[in-house]
Parts: sequence; C-alpha cells; structure tokens
Amino acid sequence: MAKNTIDEAIEHLRKKHIRITPQRRLVLECLIQKRNHPTVETIFHALNSKTPNLSLATIYNTLKLLVDQGLVIELTSGEDGIHYDYYGHPHFHVICTNCGKIIDVDYPDYAADLAKIDRVAATKTGFDIIANHVEVEGLCPDCKKQGTTGTK
Repeated sequence: MAKNTIDEAIEHLRKKHIRITPQRRLVLECLIQKRNHPTVETIFHALNSKTPNLSLATIYNTLKLLVDQGLVIELTSGEDGIHYDYYGHPHFHVICTNCGKIIDVDYPDYAADLAKIDRVAATKTGFDIIANHVEVEGLCPDCKKQGTTGTK
C-alpha cells in the first residue's frame, strides 16, 4: 500500500510540474511510511542516517511545498510544535491535551460531512473554502490511567 501511495503522491506532484528531487522523495516516503505525525526534527533525525547531507532547510522547504500542494497537513500538538501528516485519504485527528499524542481516525462519512460544513461556511461567510481538517482534543487512555487532568 505504501508503494502505491508514494507513486500516487509523486504523480500528483508531476502533474503540477513539480520536480521530484531525491530529497523530496525521501521526506515524502518518511511521512507516508511512518504515519507517526513527525516534527521537522523527527524527520531530520530519521533521514540523517540515510542522507547525512540533508539539511533542515531542505526539510522545511519540502514540507512547505507538500503542504501547499495539499498532500500534507500541519498539526499543532501542545508544546511539541508543528507535526506533519500525509493526508492521502480523508481522516481526522484526536490529540491528547496532556501528552500531545496524535491518533488518526478514519470515519466513512468524513469527506461528505466536511463538504456539508464547507457549504455552510461558504454560505454564511461568503468565503471561498479551500481546505479544512478536524482536530478533536481529549485525554488518551494512558494519561487517564495516570490520573492526569487533560492539560499540560
């Protein structure tokens, strides 16, 4: 599945006449294969052993490009900074307000429900809606077991 997903993402970029550099491919593969909502630093450390000359600037620039192309979304999780998620299929995220853990949730009607929300938002505000995603916050099972309150 990951191979097909990578091929689809690369084809999407090629159709937009975006050059597929080895560095861009590495970052894209990391996001698709790991599915752990990494930060820039996490990606850098994961790829540094394979490609020691890969710079943080290249990773930042690649992530910006992928976000701009709608293939990747940015998620904010507590004090950890920005996390990145390959958004190849519609899903939403549940984020623990205590530890910052991010979990993907597949929901069959997600795309249709978001389309309804987009229409309502456009009608009520006059905005041209170009993107959306849902983040639900709560307390994960591990933090609940520890008796935490849900805020850092």
